[in-house]
Amino acid sequence: MSEREATAREAWLLMSDLVLDHERRREVADALGISFGRARTVRRLARRPMSMRELADALGIDPPNATVVVDDLEARGLVRRKPHPTDRRAKLVEATRKGKAMARRADEILATPPPALAALADEDLEALLRILERVPSGRPPSP
Repeated sequence: MSEREATAREAWLLMSDLVLDHERRREVADALGISFGRARTVRRLARRPMSMRELADALGIDPPNATVVVDDLEARGLVRRKPHPTDRRAKLVEATRKGKAMARRADEILATPPPALAALADEDLEALLRILERVPSGRPPSP
């Protein structure tokens, strides 16, 4: 492994630790009264309606599991199914008003930086932001 690869690997591990090790996932689950996985689903659907297949792909789960998740969220009044506009065989799933409000609450919690990050000097935060903005995320831009 080259020195450059080792440095990139170490940077990635530090970022992963920062994101995964703080308690935001638990905070979201506790605040919303649903698992973080369910909250993640509602957040995705609050951005845009998706077919069941798109949702399963976006979440990295099998379609039958996506059906179980949507059934649960629908029973809670957080999402609803509606006919797909161009495919009679498919259904679109969209967040309800209640689901969108829940997604906004989750986003507020997730957007709160951990204290160690917030404590960085202004110039360090600005440098970090500039660097991270140059790294493609692989996700579509936010609406």
